[in-house]
Amino acid sequence: MTTVATPDRARRSARRRRELHPGAWWLWALGLAAGASFTLNPVLLVLLVVIAGLVVAACRGDAPWALSFRYYLVFGAVIVALRVLFRVLLGGGNPDAQVLVPLPEIPLPEVARSVQLLGDVTVDEVLIGLYDGMRLAALVICVGAANSLANPKRLLASAPPALYEVGAALVVAVSVFPQLAESVRRVDRARRLRGDAGRGTGAMHRVVIPVLEDALDRSMTLAAGMDARGYGRSGSATARERLVTGALMLAGLFGVSVGTYGYLDSTAPPLMAWPMLVLGLAFAGASLWSAGRRVRRTRYRPPRWWPAEYLTAGSGLVVAVGLKLLASHQVEVLHPAIPGWPPVSVAALVVVVVGVVPVFAAPAPPTGHLRAGEGS
Repeated sequence: MTTVATPDRARRSARRRRELHPGAWWLWALGLAAGASFTLNPVLLVLLVVIAGLVVAACRGDAPWALSFRYYLVFGAVIVALRVLFRVLLGGGNPDAQVLVPLPEIPLPEVARSVQLLGDVTVDEVLIGLYDGMRLAALVICVGAANSLANPKRLLASAPPALYEVGAALVVAVSVFPQLAESVRRVDRARRLRGDAGRGTGAMHRVVIPVLEDALDRSMTLAAGMDARGYGRSGSATARERLVTGALMLAGLFGVSVGTYGYLDSTAPPLMAWPMLVLGLAFAGASLWSAGRRVRRTRYRPPRWWPAEYLTAGSGLVVAVGLKLLASHQVEVLHPAIPGWPPVSVAALVVVVVGVVPVFAAPAPPTGHLRAGEGS
């Protein structure tokens, strides 16, 4: 028996399927990235990457920007390989460590005597490069997860009015990698349809140039469309208003930079941590408010925050704050000794697993025809 979809049922399905607020996705992803920056434990880093992949696989839609996550994974693998390679090439590790591959050391001039080129490849050097590369790769992959889940156009629509003048540059910068990923798929599909199945370096020039050209054309089209809608207009601001806004922004940037350094460096004075960070955020908020006073715009169906948004963003913040606290109380877990098997605690695993909350809290993403019908 065939079930006919009535208009009421279709409308109820469209209401159930919606895009999560892009700000919630970015807060979740930045929380995971901040948590990854606090640890060198490969088990926790791999778990963070797996959680990011699970959330992307469960919550991404069929939009072009949702297809770029695999390229971030490849980029992360390249980062790990290069980090290990640099540690092997530069060497200079513990001479008492276990040697994996004995290599001769290349003598360098006296001016570069502090740098060692090649030498014995030890276990410690390989593990240090591996752990550092995994941490950097985890940061990149978490940001790639946000790029694959958050709608860049809705992100711009929900941006504060102070960013209205740089809106075109902002959305092009955020969406450039997803556009490259989509261009790769389109060019590869066109090559296969023409019977060009060549691979390797010989086919590289037939892929790279069309991909770059297609991505550039799409970015220019997007920027031109936003410019026609008023983005990038400087507005009417006096010299005094611009001076006040610039001074507040510089003060906020200085406070946030010093506060972030004090927050990450445990040896810094307490006054440089939370007080400077809060003061910098206050100045930054004041500068955004001052810059946004002269901007007047209307928005059709502005994105709202629902319980799913708060749960998603909160799970990322829990990962960041939890791993930061554990970095002070469980140093041997978050920064394991080398060599040796990295220890793992139940508390660290629980904190990291909280990042999988969006799989259960986020609504199902809309399909292509539902997204086109929303007009967002």
